[in-house]
Amino acid sequence: MNGSPLATGTPARRRSPSTATEWALRVLGAALLAAMAWIHLHLWLDGYRTIDVIGPAFLLNALAGFGLAVLLLVIPRVLIGWVAALGALTAAGTLAGLLLATTVGLFGFVETTQASLWWESVWVEIAAVVVLGVLAALTLRRRS
Repeated sequence: MNGSPLATGTPARRRSPSTATEWALRVLGAALLAAMAWIHLHLWLDGYRTIDVIGPAFLLNALAGFGLAVLLLVIPRVLIGWVAALGALTAAGTLAGLLLATTVGLFGFVETTQASLWWESVWVEIAAVVVLGVLAALTLRRRS
């Protein structure tokens, strides 16, 4: 016998559904934050860097998005809820900024829904808020 669970008659160890779900949400949340960051870095490189206040904000958003995406994948499980909450708040703030810029203007800059990657940004940010909000709620509720 080779020591496999079937050979020894012991049940195979599997991740609990909550752990598997948590990992799926972590990976999806990280991917959405990285997508949000890529959109802002791409737009920054494409000319938004020359816009006062907006340019630096796009670069900061790209750095924060990539950093939070990495943290979601490597941080200890006990801190995931807080990182997910921070990611959800970052995506929500980014979405709010985009909607403000499109409707009433933001720091003197007015955006249009016809802008490059406008719709992609909206959907990625909405998805990030939902996924990271669920992850934060699940993990922070488990701790209490």
